[in-house]
Amino acid sequence: MPTHGKLDYVEFPARDLSATKSFFASVFGWSFVDYGPDYTAFSGEGLDGGFFKAELAAQTPNGSALLVFYSENLEETEAKIISSGGKIVKPIFEFPGGRRFHFTEPSGNELAVWSASGA
Repeated sequence: MPTHGKLDYVEFPARDLSATKSFFASVFGWSFVDYGPDYTAFSGEGLDGGFFKAELAAQTPNGSALLVFYSENLEETEAKIISSGGKIVKPIFEFPGGRRFHFTEPSGNELAVWSASGA
């Protein structure tokens, strides 16, 4: 149930809805519900949301917020991202408390994956 004042939903642009859906299904096991030809939604993934047809992409150099996934095995997740058509835009690096990398999915949206130190 939605909670007043808490993040509830996120929307991303997507140049290629089909490729984006296939990518997230392959890497993270997501499923989607289509709402017409220009919008698809996901739920139960930590934060519900959707992708809308657009020629734009959410990237941090353009001021976009960065959404970050957690992984118990960073290298395994990185390999799945690459084999599913994603591109690594910032290789694995350490930061206080863990390690992470940034990637873009097939529509060009930038996201990141982190893992705790020693994980």
